[in-house]
Amino acid sequence: MYTVVDLISLANEHLGTDLEPEDAVRDLAELPCWDSVNLLRLVSLLETELARPVPVAEILQARTLGEIWTAAVTA
Repeated sequence: MYTVVDLISLANEHLGTDLEPEDAVRDLAELPCWDSVNLLRLVSLLETELARPVPVAEILQARTLGEIWTAAVTA
């Protein structure tokens, strides 16, 4: 996974969301298809995709998909 667009594609493919690249900067609360269950499922997907643990505490504090991506790849 190289960009936040890859993260969005991963979510769309595995979570059944309908996210667009411009959603990367929108607050998660503004995304109609987003909820806490999707967030937890995304954490699991990221750990599988990256083949390592991701910083769950940082991801839970993230307000956008871009922040989630940054937390996951810079850990």
